Amino acid sequence: MDSIYLALSILIAVCFGATFGCWLQNRLNMKRVGGAKDLADRIIDEARKEASAQKKELIIQSQNEILSQKKEMEIEFREHEKEIKSRERKLQDLTERLDEKIERVTTKEDEILLVEKEHTQRDRQITEKEEELRALMHEQETRLQEVSGLTAEEAKERLFKEVEARTRHESAHIIRVIETEAKETADRKAKDIIAGAIQRYAGDYVGEQTVTAVQLPSEEMKGRIIGREGRNIRAIEAATGVDLIIDDTPETVILSAYSPMRRQVARMALERLIQDGRIHPARIEDIVLKCEQELDVQVREVGEQITFDAGVHGIHADIIRLLGQLKYRTSFTQNVLQHSLEVAALCGMMAAELGMDVKKAKRAGLLHDIGKAVDHEVEGSHALIGADIAKKFGESKEIIHAIAAHHEDTPPETALAVLVQAADSLSAARPGARKELMENYVKRLEDLEGIATNFEGVSKAFAIQAGRELRVMVNSENIDDDAAHLLCKDIAGKIEDSLTYPGQIRVTVIRERRAVSFAR
Repeated sequence: MDSIYLALSILIAVCFGATFGCWLQNRLNMKRVGGAKDLADRIIDEARKEASAQKKELIIQSQNEILSQKKEMEIEFREHEKEIKSRERKLQDLTERLDEKIERVTTKEDEILLVEKEHTQRDRQITEKEEELRALMHEQETRLQEVSGLTAEEAKERLFKEVEARTRHESAHIIRVIETEAKETADRKAKDIIAGAIQRYAGDYVGEQTVTAVQLPSEEMKGRIIGREGRNIRAIEAATGVDLIIDDTPETVILSAYSPMRRQVARMALERLIQDGRIHPARIEDIVLKCEQELDVQVREVGEQITFDAGVHGIHADIIRLLGQLKYRTSFTQNVLQHSLEVAALCGMMAAELGMDVKKAKRAGLLHDIGKAVDHEVEGSHALIGADIAKKFGESKEIIHAIAAHHEDTPPETALAVLVQAADSLSAARPGARKELMENYVKRLEDLEGIATNFEGVSKAFAIQAGRELRVMVNSENIDDDAAHLLCKDIAGKIEDSLTYPGQIRVTVIRERRAVSFAR
């Protein structure tokens, strides 16, 4: 029993303790909840106060912004108002000016109407006077026909003949004056430009001067030169700067380029490759390099030999090299190097006869066409190009001037320049120098003289300077100065229509009046 009481006591104590603990815990929780509520209330009050403060600040800021924007709008409004007022003033000024112009136009219209009325009256008066004049002219014509015994058509025909003769004479005089003025400024330069362009680039001579043919041992060699997918031919063209033309021509390859030196290098390299048999890009580059070096040596040797043959010494090495290059340059199929040697010899002979410096004359003659070595690469006439080259390498002023003036690109001012001109003409104009048959040459001269003698008033005609000039003698009693000018033009036109010739032909009509008397 005691144990039961003890257990019940313990149980009651435990229950009481648990109940007291729960009550105590609830009590503490209630205090904590009340403290949290107080804290929450304080936080909410502070948040409300802060929010109201921020609201006030925002309201103040927005009010300030509204005030500033209002001020800006007021300023803009004032500026726009000023602009509108200024535009209104300008518009008012324009309106006033327009009114003034309208008044002026109205005044001018009134004046024009008055002038038109006056013109109308004048036109009526003129019409009346014209009718009166027609009547008077008809009366005069009738009287003239009665007095002269000629009809109106006969008189008109006679008048037209007189006017035609007078007009023809005056037009011939005007033509002569105009052509003389034009020739002084443009004729010489135009002829030189055209002649140089024709000589260097004319279609009739392009094939001869820009193409070299290389013979092949067999047709099979064409395929080896082309190579797989064309690599060999591309390598040759890239290394030499020459175009290779492989067509249906049997056992032949064409090398095409303006530079004769490049064609020569390409020809030498291609012949060696054909002979060697090993044709591939690396071998091509090696052979082309060797051929360029060999050709450079050959060119220098040729230049040195030509200076030795001409008896000219002390020339710069670069000019000697350019002289050697002239071996591969032609002018109307005439080799320029041989032509230069001939000119040097002729200059020396004529200088000796005239008592001039023979060495200087030979030097000028030898170098006169040096510009043709590079005229396919440099713009300008070969005479001026040659003068620049001579100046660059220290030639004397007389030599430079003689080179520049040998085709009258510069007017000749020294005897040496005239001497080189004459020698150049002699070398180029001699029969056979430019591959013209003797029979054709003589026939051309006869045709020239025959064309001139067929014109009325011509007494004699002479073809001189290998057919480059035609001298025509006329009868001074039948042809006056103006008619001589017209005759010269007609003869030149007839030659252009009838003959084919290289270069140009100068026609000179000579009218001479001689007075002869005898003292007895």
